[in-house]
Amino acid sequence: MNHTSSLVFAGIAPHPPIMVPEVGRDASAEVRASIEGMAELTRRLIDSKAETVVIISPHAPLERDAFIAYDGPQIHGDFANFRAPTATVNAEVDDELLNEITRAAANEHLIVMRVKGFDLDHGTAVPLYFLQRNGWHGKVIALGYNFLSNDDHVRFGKCVREAIQKLGRRAAFIASGDLSHRLKRDAPAGYYPDAHLFDEEVVDAIRNCATQRIVEIDQELRRAAGECGYRSMLVAIGAIQPDSNCEVISYEAPFGVGYLVAQLSGSEPPALAGGPVAEDQFALSSGPVAKDNPPANAGGSDIPALARFTIETFVTTGKIISPPNDLPDFFSTRAGCFVSIKTHEGDLRGCIGTVEPVKATLAEEIIYNAVSAAMRDPRFEPVRADELAQLKYSVDVLSEPEPCTLEDLDPRIYGVIVEDESGYPRGLLLPNLQGIESAKQQLDIAARKAGLDPKRSLNLFRFRADRYSE
Repeated sequence: MNHTSSLVFAGIAPHPPIMVPEVGRDASAEVRASIEGMAELTRRLIDSKAETVVIISPHAPLERDAFIAYDGPQIHGDFANFRAPTATVNAEVDDELLNEITRAAANEHLIVMRVKGFDLDHGTAVPLYFLQRNGWHGKVIALGYNFLSNDDHVRFGKCVREAIQKLGRRAAFIASGDLSHRLKRDAPAGYYPDAHLFDEEVVDAIRNCATQRIVEIDQELRRAAGECGYRSMLVAIGAIQPDSNCEVISYEAPFGVGYLVAQLSGSEPPALAGGPVAEDQFALSSGPVAKDNPPANAGGSDIPALARFTIETFVTTGKIISPPNDLPDFFSTRAGCFVSIKTHEGDLRGCIGTVEPVKATLAEEIIYNAVSAAMRDPRFEPVRADELAQLKYSVDVLSEPEPCTLEDLDPRIYGVIVEDESGYPRGLLLPNLQGIESAKQQLDIAARKAGLDPKRSLNLFRFRADRYSE
């Protein structure tokens, strides 16, 4: 997409504080897809060269008839209310752009009210935490919405776009919000049997880049679903161009609340479904057996060696390597993979992977996941240079998933992916896991991981996973 606006990126970010490792600690593993999704969103935002990020949150101070903006020159937030006071975010306010947004809104008879003396709410602080943790640094405008009509929120988004365009500022827009809060019987806001329909409509609309469907969604369904991000999305939809480039980066609902990471506008073409996920999100506790006979045109040792070379280069120089020119042909294929890092004593040090490929070649996939495993697994601190000599590496290469029935499964040979008939959410288990004795047990566990009822009609896919170890 060629931008005709200086709004160079727009996206949707979830905001459960449990995502923040200092808050969630071990429980952060339950939202690993969202954590990795935010890493991918940040990478795209950085690639867009955005100088300023505008974030709108449903939990900012609320005024009935005015959009609020946290006043500067500096804004600050922490997670002291969630027992993690040392986890903080700080940023400089882009005062020039905020003034221009205020003027553009006034021309449309909309009010922007600055508020002083408030720390950032968690709906702002969580996305900003992950943007900064993953390497973006710049100025910020933090906004909150109000009780005005849906149309007024869309109009305000257009005012934001107009202000960005007038200043020629390279800016990004992040709509902070969670989807339905009522997806499971033990969900914090209670259970509503049709709540999943709201999430499904939002996700499908973004997958098809038909964001007007979100504007026109059934409002009774929206209210019954108990969402807290709809108006944020309306402002974002107003801000983007009609021909924007949309993609669902991740979606999960581990606690009965829908967490969506999505791109609404940006220059990168959508990747294939899959996205980066952490190892134990899909129970890679035992893992497939080591591959004894790799393809004839691929030396088995070359595969983990590429992971090692990637990680050692990145840790010591900060540079991401390009695929070497002399790799066997096998590396030119496309496949999802997991990269595992362990100590020589066998303790896990990091593991991140993609279920389906997001890169053009397996070599690029290994490089991408190797850096994530070393630096972005939230269970561990980033790998340090003084550790490198004590680490060993393995790579699990996944075959392309194929549709199957329960009778086609053998948990010793095949991993399984289960999804709702709508195509999401997805749950996955790798093959040959300790304690998984039957296909029915494998299916039940994978379904529960995705918050699906295994007794419902589900789409099933099977795949193989071949491990290459040092």
